[in-house]
Order: sequence, then structure tokens, then C-alpha cells
Amino acid sequence: MRDIILETHGLTKDYGKGRGIFDIDLEVKKGEVFGFIGTNGSGKTTTIRNMMGFIKPDQGSSRVCGMDSWTQSAEIMKQVSYVPGEIAFPSLATGTAFLKSQAEYLGVTDFSYMNHVIELLQLDPTANLKRMSKGMKQKTAIAAALMGEKEVLILDEPTTGLDPLMRDAFLELVREEKKKGHTVFMSSHIFEEIEEVCDRVAMIKDGHIIDIVSLYDLRHPKEKKFIVEFADSQEKDRFIENTSFVISSHDSSSCQINISTTELNSLFGVLKNYQIQYLQEVHLSLQKHFMQIYKEGTQGYERKE
Repeated sequence: MRDIILETHGLTKDYGKGRGIFDIDLEVKKGEVFGFIGTNGSGKTTTIRNMMGFIKPDQGSSRVCGMDSWTQSAEIMKQVSYVPGEIAFPSLATGTAFLKSQAEYLGVTDFSYMNHVIELLQLDPTANLKRMSKGMKQKTAIAAALMGEKEVLILDEPTTGLDPLMRDAFLELVREEKKKGHTVFMSSHIFEEIEEVCDRVAMIKDGHIIDIVSLYDLRHPKEKKFIVEFADSQEKDRFIENTSFVISSHDSSSCQINISTTELNSLFGVLKNYQIQYLQEVHLSLQKHFMQIYKEGTQGYERKE
């Protein structure tokens, strides 16, 4: 049984003058929460619109649940919950009327999960649909998408317009979807929310995938960095003169050590022989990793299976 739910191969949509997406290769596994991060205009929405079959690619292919995105888009829509980046509601009076029409379209008769989403997001669906704030519209779109409890969610900047508290509530909904075994593909430009809920993240720059990283690997690197501050400069100099560990930088009384996780016990054993003020591990956040890769661009990108 195939466990690849979303996949693109060489997906290209060229709008000219360097705009568009180029040779996008992605695979999202069943039950995975996959983040898609990049600055505004980097190609996130164009990629998602190709996945949904709204745009015909110039080259390459996109498949969702084994179906071709362009030729079988109607069937894909039956299996996917989708939150667009730009929300346009039909001419209905209230959020309640819109949610009711969506429920009829999806064949939803049990409203318990929809009500759970509404309560968690603190949504008042009785409000006038056209007068809703951006945040209220976003909440309404999320409730409409999630009520069908489909196994695949494609979310384009789903937290746009939400305040920090409601972002946290939305991320809790994503965690609930993951617990159900559902597959989530979520674009964003907010590093923290992607880092909180995603299993893997693809980074896009100027229409090109520049890296795909596992959040587990980011949190559990094979090489660690520590900043060690010694009691004085003499202690630091003595350490540097007698150590075989890699010193990446140092100042008057401290130094940064790059070390394999297999050497940790050895390092701690050696440091017992020195007067230490404090020892701090340097954690690499998704944002720091992204900025490093972003500066490098597509140079040196190795596809990670």
C-alpha cells in the first residue's frame, strides 16, 4: 500500500522574469504534518494551486492520493479539506448560512466536530459574512474545511489574520488531525508555528526548493555546539592548548566547541579539570537553519528522502 499522499515531480509553472515555481520535487507521507515555508512571493501558493488542480503546470506533475492534480482535480476535491490563502465567500448573509451550505455540500450531518472547532477558535458564526474581520473570515474558512474530517488537509497560510492565542488554538487542531492519522500540508512564513507541529519542512526561495529538513533531525543533530565560559582567560587558553576538540570561535574567557554527540562524555570528563563559569548548548532553531540555507540559495542542496 502506497504511503505517499502528496507528490510533485519536476513541477514547473513559469510566469517569466524569474517568477513562478521550478522543478519542485516533494513527497508527503500518510499521517505526516508537512510544513512549506518561505517568504511572501516565494512560490508557496503557486505550488499549492498546482496541487489542487487550479493551475496547469508547464512541466512536471502533481498527484494527490494517487490522482493527477490537473486531470482529476474534481475527485481530489472530494478527498481534501482546503483552506485557500485568499478567502472569497459566496453571497450569503451570515457565517452560519455559509457553514450550513458547506455541510450540505460535504454531506455532513454530525456537527459535533464543527462545533468543537467553532468553540476552540472562539468563532461567532452568526456574524454578517461580508462584515467579518480578516481573522473571523479565516476562522470561518477553517471551520468549513475541517468539518468534513477528511484525511488530507491542504492549508495555505491558514493562520493569517489570527491573533497569537487563536494561532495556538489552530495548532491544537492540527495536532488533533495528526492524532487521527490525517495528512496535513501547511504553508506559512511563521517559523515558530511550523516548528511546533510539523514533522518535516520544505523551504522555498524564488520558486526553487532549497532544503527539506526533518524537525527531529534538527532537534537531535549528530553534531552539537556548546559555549563554555571559563573562570578567566588563562583557563580558556589552557583548555585550547590541550584540547583536541574543534574550537569554532573564542574570545577573552569563552569558546564555542563543535562536537559529535558520541564525544559528549569525553568533553564533560575533560571540563572537570577546568574552572567553568557556565556551559550552554547552542540550539539551532528552524529559523536559524532557514536563514543559513536561505543565504546559500540553491547551491549545495541535496534532496533528502
